[in-house]
Amino acid sequence: MAASKPVEPQSGTGLPRWQVALMVGAPILIGAGAVYLWNRSRKKAKKGKRNGERKTPEGGASPVSKQEKPDGDPEAMNPLDRAQAAKNKGNKYFKAAKYEQAIQCYSEAISRCPTEQKGDLSTFYQNRAAAFEQQQKWQEVVDDCTRAVELNPRYVKALFRRAKAQERLDNKKQCLEDVTAVCILEAFQNQQSMLLADKVLKLLGKEKAKEKIQNREPLMPSPQFIKSYFSSFTDDIISQPLLKGEKADEDKDKEGETAEVKESSGYLKAKQFMEEENYDKIISECTKEIETRGKYAAEALLLRATFYLLIGNATAAKPDLDQVINMQEASVKLRANALIKRGSMYMQQQQPMLSTQDFNMAADIDSQNADVYHHRGQLKILLDQVEEAVGDFDKCIVLRPDSALAQAQKCFALYRQAYTGNNPSQVQTAMDGFEDVIKRFPKCAEGYALYAQALTDQQHFGKANEMYNKCIDLEPDNATTYVHKGLLQLQWKQDLDKGLDLISKAIEIDNKCDFAYETMGTIEVQRGNLDKAIDMFNKAINLAKSEMEMAHLYSLCDAAYAQTEVAKKYGLKPPTL
Repeated sequence: MAASKPVEPQSGTGLPRWQVALMVGAPILIGAGAVYLWNRSRKKAKKGKRNGERKTPEGGASPVSKQEKPDGDPEAMNPLDRAQAAKNKGNKYFKAAKYEQAIQCYSEAISRCPTEQKGDLSTFYQNRAAAFEQQQKWQEVVDDCTRAVELNPRYVKALFRRAKAQERLDNKKQCLEDVTAVCILEAFQNQQSMLLADKVLKLLGKEKAKEKIQNREPLMPSPQFIKSYFSSFTDDIISQPLLKGEKADEDKDKEGETAEVKESSGYLKAKQFMEEENYDKIISECTKEIETRGKYAAEALLLRATFYLLIGNATAAKPDLDQVINMQEASVKLRANALIKRGSMYMQQQQPMLSTQDFNMAADIDSQNADVYHHRGQLKILLDQVEEAVGDFDKCIVLRPDSALAQAQKCFALYRQAYTGNNPSQVQTAMDGFEDVIKRFPKCAEGYALYAQALTDQQHFGKANEMYNKCIDLEPDNATTYVHKGLLQLQWKQDLDKGLDLISKAIEIDNKCDFAYETMGTIEVQRGNLDKAIDMFNKAINLAKSEMEMAHLYSLCDAAYAQTEVAKKYGLKPPTL
């Protein structure tokens, strides 16, 4: 879509992020893309044991279990027996929902328990925390669980209960560290703890991205990215050369009239800078055209808004887009293009209803504009409305039969529908469609890239590698292709060195390729190099194009950082490659 990367909406010219992680053996928690990386070969735990709520107190210490003696003559009981008796009485009160009495009994058990009986004492503190939890006394829960964990550092029940209480207290960082420890101790088999981790990571990611996006310095993407972005439009006036002596757009329908573009035109200078790939000067030149109310004020507003989007400043882009859209005197092409870009911006901001409205409005005012249907088709894919996406791609193809990009993305939409629906015959039909596209459009790198993704899904690794090689032949400066080819080496040959070499090559080609840094970070987490992974994620964060992408990257970074803290505190590390 327009405001995102121009090819595959979630990650550039290839795999969406969830699939990238799967390729390196790393399940991803569904949602904002919050990743915890672990060995997938672990056996699945029994549902009753692994997925149940941890609400009840314990009868014995965890993990050490001691045989309890029945209640008897207090004079004949030793201190530990008396403590156990008080705890048993507390359990009865707890089951009867008499939590204040239960707390008193657990407190008695704690006071009577010999300090050297660490396993039992940790259980008593955890049981009292369970009673406090029922009373929603969250700080008391944290305090008692902390004492339990100090006595038994790998006490899963106490760690998870403390994580939930920290969430209630809005202590997200502490919550994340606790739930990370739980996930590792349970070998990532308990859905309840993983969902809490995902929830906290998403919240942290959104908070940090919101602050970062408001305060960071604007950063122009690489020339390769900018050219790829504009290549996703075929009806974009502002990306077409504007020569001296050419008619102004508003005068094109008036026969016999021409409008000479003055050399002092800020817009003309901005277009010249585009041709020279001197992108940093475009916004300022457009501003001059707008402030002087020049002939090309509408075009300058749209071009300035476009570059605001490219540098990740949606706040500045929106007023310019709004103004163009509401300019009745502006050409229909300009207004439709502004609607496409604002609609794409809304989708990046996770406002699908507003996004859909803008695309529909663009189709209403310029029904013969192929770009509207092409980019709306990508929106529909993101919304899992595949049939509607295919319909839009078909409309684009009717208007632009030579649109190789729309042809390739239509095949990808059909493939994705068949693959997720587990329909082998439709999968084969889609694969045949890819063959037809690359035969009819042999110079369309996107066709090879999407076909390579489908081939990888089908584990036809050798042919997928051939497709990526063709992409590189056509676009040797496209860094994302090298990233995807590197990931392919990991899945195909488990060749970590070659995979990392290819991703390093991507960074060498384009040191602003956030996808390369993100992928490198993901692999380094798998290798157990958490500090290096955090460094890679931070580099990707600084290059992110939108707040949504940034939130996702913060989730990855925070997940890695939480694992470093857990490793320091408890000596726990997930399996590595």
